[in-house]
Amino acid sequence: MSELIVYFSRSGNNYVNGRICNLPVGNTEVAARMIAAQTGADLFRLQPAVAYSEDYSECIEQARQDQRRDARPELIAYPAHLEQYDTIYLGYPNYWGTMPMAVFTFLEKQDFSGKRIRPFCTHEGSGLGHSVADIRRLCRGAVVDDGLAIHGAQVQKAQQTIREWVSR
Repeated sequence: MSELIVYFSRSGNNYVNGRICNLPVGNTEVAARMIAAQTGADLFRLQPAVAYSEDYSECIEQARQDQRRDARPELIAYPAHLEQYDTIYLGYPNYWGTMPMAVFTFLEKQDFSGKRIRPFCTHEGSGLGHSVADIRRLCRGAVVDDGLAIHGAQVQKAQQTIREWVSR
């Protein structure tokens, strides 16, 4: 059984525990790397062709506008040979109650029939929002597991939580 971790993550200016901090590695990428270390799964980072602003306030406003327009931002690349993977771990930060719109772009351009999708998100208090329902709606034919929500400020300490979730 081969596994792939596809994730969207944003480093730099981020909201953590009520204040803006500069993160050298985004929280979702930290979680994705932990999953990779535990599973041996391949990693693929989703990157929009036009990056969000490095300024946190501008970034969240851009993300809100993308969501209001139901935008599908172009991605720099897509994983090659997705058909070889049985399980896809899908990681993202919670942006306005769901996934960043770039993740919607990825999901709509792939065929997930017969695959297992294991969503995980990082957040600062909003959990998974309605992201799992959105994934189920977009990925007909896939088995979409209940997701794992990781408080972003606690991601560095989430190894045990991730280990327990991965083993389910």
